[in-house]
Amino acid sequence: MFEFGWPWMFACLVLPWVFRRFLPPVTGINQGVLFAPFINAYQEKTATIISRFQLRSMRTWGLLACWFLLVTAAARPQWLGEEAELPETGRNLILAVDVSGSMEIADMGDGRTNRMEVVKQVAGDFIRRREGDRIGLILFGSEAYLQTPLTFDHNIVASLLQDTVIGIAGRETAIGDAIGMALKHMRHLKHLQDDHEEAVLVLLTDGANNAGHVQPRKAAELAAQQGLRIYTIGVGGEAREMQSFFGMRMVNPASDLDEETLSVIADLTGGQYFRATDRDTLQSIYGQLDELEPTLKGSRVVRPTTELFIWPLGLGLIISFMLAVRWWRAG
Repeated sequence: MFEFGWPWMFACLVLPWVFRRFLPPVTGINQGVLFAPFINAYQEKTATIISRFQLRSMRTWGLLACWFLLVTAAARPQWLGEEAELPETGRNLILAVDVSGSMEIADMGDGRTNRMEVVKQVAGDFIRRREGDRIGLILFGSEAYLQTPLTFDHNIVASLLQDTVIGIAGRETAIGDAIGMALKHMRHLKHLQDDHEEAVLVLLTDGANNAGHVQPRKAAELAAQQGLRIYTIGVGGEAREMQSFFGMRMVNPASDLDEETLSVIADLTGGQYFRATDRDTLQSIYGQLDELEPTLKGSRVVRPTTELFIWPLGLGLIISFMLAVRWWRAG
């Protein structure tokens, strides 16, 4: 459908008439009378006057056409496309996933699938069902970096999570830096967010903070001040007895997990700490997150708009250029 965004601009069409009607005319310079003693010279003069009159008339109409096209461009002609329904939500959700070297341990299932593969499968399903949320992805090891900014394109986030390689951010664990990265991204987007929008961070790790520049508790305090709610998930298999050369011994593959710090982070920010020991418990945790942070289903109808002002503006420019060339030749 075609329409004008600012149709009231057409009121400016009368401005040339207003100026001519109410402003005093420009006083010309009086010239003496030139007498032509010969008829041929008189005829040539008459032809010149007629030619100049035609040129002046053409220039007047050309200027009026330029003015009309300029006002038309200012009225913002536009083409409205078909209506489209876009999801809306008041929540920004960031996933921070530990990709340190310990995620290679295969203790959360059949003994052949490592922790990272289990997280990819379960978290990928969680991402795809968060319809309407903006989702971002942070990967952290020795360093933390933003893999995906907040976006409605959940397939991209899930795909980039599936392509994640263990150790890509270093072999250690910087939990504090991961929280700091989430805060930095939220501050960067603050001017684009509404006051009612909620910010949530789901941080998953299998270790303790042993790298980075920010202490986890200090980062959690800053998150609480800025309204970032953090849910923490500690992953790693349960302690079990295993046969060794010296007999049966107790092995705890999650001995490096700092559950106390993860609990403090969640408590300080109004979140909750979860412990995942296998695939089923991790799936259950993400199911609980769906209940704690339900998707706020809503939508708004938009129509893609194509601005067309360039066409009348360009045509007016061409006409003005042609008038300038003709006036220069006639002069």
